[in-house]
Amino acid sequence: MPITETEALVQIAIRGIQEKKGKGIISLNLTGIKNAICDYFIICNANSRPQIEAIVNNVEKELRETAGVKPWFIEGRENAQWVLMDYIDVVIHIFTDDARAYYDLENLWADAGMKKYSSE
Repeated sequence: MPITETEALVQIAIRGIQEKKGKGIISLNLTGIKNAICDYFIICNANSRPQIEAIVNNVEKELRETAGVKPWFIEGRENAQWVLMDYIDVVIHIFTDDARAYYDLENLWADAGMKKYSSE
C-alpha cells in the first residue's frame, strides 16, 4: 500500500530527529480521532537546549529540502523546553526530559495509534 504525502512527511521528520539523536521518538496517528487538530503528532525529547535546537533546525531543513514544505509556525524556540513545529497535518513536539514527563502527551492522546522509532 503506498504511503500518503502526510505519512511521507512523518518519515522525513523522524529521520531528521534521529540524525540529531532525539530520544523516545514516537508518532501518534490521530486520523481516527474525531476533531483532532492534525493527522499526526511526532514526539521526542533531548538532553539539552543545544540538542533541541539542533533537532529543530535539522527537521526544518530536511522537510524543506526533501519535501519542499515550510512550517506554518514554530513555537517555543526562545526557551527550548518544548518546541512545537506545526506543519498543519503533522505537528512535531520536541521536549526536554522534564517537560515531556510533565505534559505527558502520550497519555493525553492515548486513543491514538502509537508507533515507536529507534533513536539511532
